[in-house]
Amino acid sequence: MAISNLDAERRRDRLVALAHEPDGVLIDVAADLFAVSGMTIRRDLLELEAEGRVRRVRGGAVAAETARAFDARSAVRATAKRAVAAKALALVPRRGVVALDASTTAHALAAALGSRDRLTVYTNAFETFQVANRLEGVTAVLSGGEAEPTTGSLVGPIAARSLRSVYFDVFFTSADAVDPVDGTSEVSVEEAEVKRVLAAGASRTILCVDSSKLGRRSVARALDGGEFSTIVTELEPSDPRLDPYRLLAEIV
Repeated sequence: MAISNLDAERRRDRLVALAHEPDGVLIDVAADLFAVSGMTIRRDLLELEAEGRVRRVRGGAVAAETARAFDARSAVRATAKRAVAAKALALVPRRGVVALDASTTAHALAAALGSRDRLTVYTNAFETFQVANRLEGVTAVLSGGEAEPTTGSLVGPIAARSLRSVYFDVFFTSADAVDPVDGTSEVSVEEAEVKRVLAAGASRTILCVDSSKLGRRSVARALDGGEFSTIVTELEPSDPRLDPYRLLAEIV
């Protein structure tokens, strides 16, 4: 049955999900599915390619699995990321030790923090470290490691070793993709490894993702469903798109 009442953003999110299927997304098939013109689908795919979410091929598009630099990632769904950060802010303790991964969503959370009361923030993202380091009552710690070539986040054995030596009250993480069966996944094995280390050292892991990440799988497996206790999205907690995840974690 054709789907005719989706707004442009939801349609594009679905197109990204279809692009991750083995055969990718075909323009003619997608036009029939969403009851829109082929030109509309072509425009959608052109915009999604500009955002780095798909790679156009003859007749359609396939998933773009290449990692992107921080500034490019920050520009994608920025409003949704700020909404996620605003909700996650209530879960950040006033004091203690927390970890923020190298995602742009975690960076948005750091930007929203404001002053704290003796809070230590560990991160493997230089941009997030810079933001946290300016906050009153916050001690910011940047992990060592080597820069991942395209994202710039700090990864590798030195990053893993330094972060493995710390226990965290809460770890705030995002993901390139979240599957209700397979958990989270990332664009590279190195990114996934650092997130596994951070989650292993945390008393609680909170997954902060915008809805475009739901129902997808990326390249490298990161966290199983049982490794995060809470999922924060920009959606209302009652949104049916979150139904597959309700047995995995608390929905905020």
